[in-house]
Amino acid sequence: MRLLLDTHTVLWFFGNVEKLSETAFQAVLAPANEKYVSIASPWELAIKINLGKLAFDGGVANFLVAINENGFQWLPIKEDYVKWLETLPLIHRDPFDRMLIASAMAENMRLITADDNFRYYDISCLW
Repeated sequence: MRLLLDTHTVLWFFGNVEKLSETAFQAVLAPANEKYVSIASPWELAIKINLGKLAFDGGVANFLVAINENGFQWLPIKEDYVKWLETLPLIHRDPFDRMLIASAMAENMRLITADDNFRYYDISCLW
């Protein structure tokens, strides 16, 4: 299964694993699953660290290392994803979440998220 991890899912996996549902945790651990992290996630993290809204030990640099060391794959932002944004209803207004939704739609990926708003879109979510 191809999985796209929401930013909070990745952060919780690295530092607050007890916040993950058992289903989400097992999906991330399963070796058969392909786990992707959008390049939008460190971008979001960098902005929120700068604003004082989030912290990650060692900052974005350590986040990038942790992604690579844990076998996650990077999902770049492609032109097609931006085109999908135009068609998304304005249910969820967070630009980073909207990019994750568009990416999951374009790539037909399952999104691992605790955010209930994602379920209003035509994507498969897991939690």
